[in-house]
Amino acid sequence: MKLKATKGYDVVHAWLKEKSLSPFQFQQETWQHIIDKKSGLVNAPTGCGKTFSVFLGSVIDFINEHPKNYKTKSKNNLQLLWVTPLRALATDIGRAMEEVIDELGMNWKVGIRNGDTSISDRQKQKRQVPEVLIITPESLHLLLAHKNYTDVFKSLKIVAVDEWHELLGSKRGVQVELAISRLAGLNPKFCLWGISATIGNLQQAKEVLLSPIANLYQQSPDKFGETVTAQIDKNIQIESVFPDEIEKFPWAGHLGIKLVDKVIPIIMNSRTTLIFINTRGMSEMWYQALLTACPELAGVIALHHGSIEQDLRSWVEENLHTGKLKTVVCTASLDLGVDFRPVETVIQVGSPKGVARFLQRAGRSGHRPGEISKIYFLPTHSLELMEAAALKEATEIKLIESREPRLLCFDVLIQYLSTLAISDGFYPKDIFEEIKTTYCYRDINDEEWQKILQFTTAGGVALQQYDDYKKIEIIDGLYKINNRRIAMRHRMHIGTIVSDPMMKVKFISGGFVGVIEEWFIARLQPGDIFTLAGRTLEFVMIKEMTALVRKSNAKKSIIPSWQGGRMPLSANLGFMLRKKFDEAGLLLHKKNKKGIDREITELQPLFELQEYLSHIPKQNELLIEHIETQDGFHLFVFPFEGRLVHEAMAAVLAYRISRITPITFSLAMNDYGFELLSDQPIPLDDTNSYGLFSPQNLFADIQRSLNSVEMAKRKFRDIAVIGGLIFTGFPGEQKKARHLQSSASLLFNVFAEYEPGNLLLRQSYNEVMEQQMEEERLRKMLERIQKSKIIITFPNRLTPFCFPIKVDSMRENLTSEKLEDRVKRMQMQLEK
Repeated sequence: MKLKATKGYDVVHAWLKEKSLSPFQFQQETWQHIIDKKSGLVNAPTGCGKTFSVFLGSVIDFINEHPKNYKTKSKNNLQLLWVTPLRALATDIGRAMEEVIDELGMNWKVGIRNGDTSISDRQKQKRQVPEVLIITPESLHLLLAHKNYTDVFKSLKIVAVDEWHELLGSKRGVQVELAISRLAGLNPKFCLWGISATIGNLQQAKEVLLSPIANLYQQSPDKFGETVTAQIDKNIQIESVFPDEIEKFPWAGHLGIKLVDKVIPIIMNSRTTLIFINTRGMSEMWYQALLTACPELAGVIALHHGSIEQDLRSWVEENLHTGKLKTVVCTASLDLGVDFRPVETVIQVGSPKGVARFLQRAGRSGHRPGEISKIYFLPTHSLELMEAAALKEATEIKLIESREPRLLCFDVLIQYLSTLAISDGFYPKDIFEEIKTTYCYRDINDEEWQKILQFTTAGGVALQQYDDYKKIEIIDGLYKINNRRIAMRHRMHIGTIVSDPMMKVKFISGGFVGVIEEWFIARLQPGDIFTLAGRTLEFVMIKEMTALVRKSNAKKSIIPSWQGGRMPLSANLGFMLRKKFDEAGLLLHKKNKKGIDREITELQPLFELQEYLSHIPKQNELLIEHIETQDGFHLFVFPFEGRLVHEAMAAVLAYRISRITPITFSLAMNDYGFELLSDQPIPLDDTNSYGLFSPQNLFADIQRSLNSVEMAKRKFRDIAVIGGLIFTGFPGEQKKARHLQSSASLLFNVFAEYEPGNLLLRQSYNEVMEQQMEEERLRKMLERIQKSKIIITFPNRLTPFCFPIKVDSMRENLTSEKLEDRVKRMQMQLEK
């Protein structure tokens, strides 16, 4: 596309030329669409200038509309609303925008609005709205909760939703959909642009975002809007870190930290390195291990995760940006588009469990167009090297996961209606029309809408006797919250991120360290030593919902574990993993190793033992191992479909076998397979195996085999918090997790008995099936097994494949030190 010459384009082009830069084709294409008042989605690899494609478009558009006085024109009100999922992104994006505005000599102001914005800054923004406002989804809804909020958005020209691929498929994404539907209802003239890295369902991602705007123009959402794709191939180099000796009986988690000496040279040979760890607990452990192994890193190494206090995180981000830090150990807290120029190298410790997440992290290095992104994969157990091989090929063929959009999230809708009700109120007919323009609620029917309204005004059928649930009043047809207490409580709890209650951690002498989950602190005794934010701390006492600590010089400490630990293997990575095991089987029968990944050839001793004891499954095979030990009779199954699918399948299989003969099981699983353990032989053989893995009656068998009621109750707790049924407490006075759960269980039982058609009850069961059970993926797996060959083997001892599952089943009963000792003994016995 040839960009039309305009005043705005000439100004921006001259500015770029001064800096010896020239725009990419995809950036110019986006600018032209913005000038033409079109909406769309920009898709480009990380580090290729996606931000400037939309931001400079808005600058060009403004200059075109004010060619003579664009430099002197000030107090223009809100021109660009920039929605971003992470607070860490806001400062960096704001800094980049201010740099452009200053160099162009414009009078625009850039404001940031999120949970860290001070009250004085909010007041300034209220008195004079900046031209650019960078905001999180939660803070955008908080703006909608202000009186006369409509005045803020009257001048709005462009809404940009950054990192849309991250928001899509989450309730925060639904929040964005609802906010856009409201903005479209107020001001139908603005352009809407999504900014996304590559995902598997890009067209659907655009449709979800643009639905409210498409409906305004009475166009079909699937055909509306432009998709601008950067034709830039990001050069990604992936290198595995190999242990000196391949373990024939690997187990999850322990190997990574033992490879710390192999990480030090990588850090020393790079200007700046990001080390991504999958969990906050392990990041604390790695930080300590690196300092111990290389004391000269003191002062140039830092730790960054979501539980570290804000000032320290900001300091890390700033010093990473300026290049003063040599390495940062981090979690997903630094996953998204922060423009850290000096980062040269990324190390991924343990499998990221998804292709998209891996590419996102790889893109943090070489974060400039044309630069090479270098990422090292460091396994936490030997078999994880297969995931490295799978990631390499998936990256080459661009086999990237899709993000499925959420549908009919009634809890988010109830929260949203209360948000509108505490500002200027709403008329149901108008808001219903807006809500139906969103992708999430396009199929909501009149009966469901009436139930929602009845629920917010009268507490629904079951709670109509209780005044606390009669939040919204109806005055002359206007739905409004007039009770100040209810309004204050609601403002404090706008959002969809529901985590376990967190407790502040402070030094007795003063100074904030970070936050930690209440359940972890509750287990500590005074004098216990634990690690947080890279510091070794002694627990003193709890005072006013704060854990007071003092510094400690102890060598040993407890590493906190936060809930929500491990991510399951994605379907795409599972597919590639099965393909790689197919290649591993071929390796044993080939004399020539040419064309086979080094990761697979390095694992040859392990595969030889697996083949000797049992079998290496091909892509079209399902391996089942029957093994008898002193613990009992084990059945190991290897579908390679991820932890959640295996958890559900293990329960279904146990239930189906128990119908053949009375038998009880204990279950264990990892991302590669699962185990059923019993004290009697397990009746699964060639005669019944296909029937036991049949997709028929799957839904009913899941319901019977799992305690779906208990799982739905746990889901309901989060739904009830989002929907405003449960008040989690004031800041510093949060209710204990068990109190919240008991309140949720009580409400759940009331609805189940007196209002079985309650929409939130229905939603909790749906979420269990869709997210926790991954029912659709489980069904596809069973359909695949029906077309595959089931191989049943009877090894005389544990095999390399089943060993990690066996170790996982022992974790709950042993401390990490005792577990390591026990595993070493088991490895020695098996290798005799």
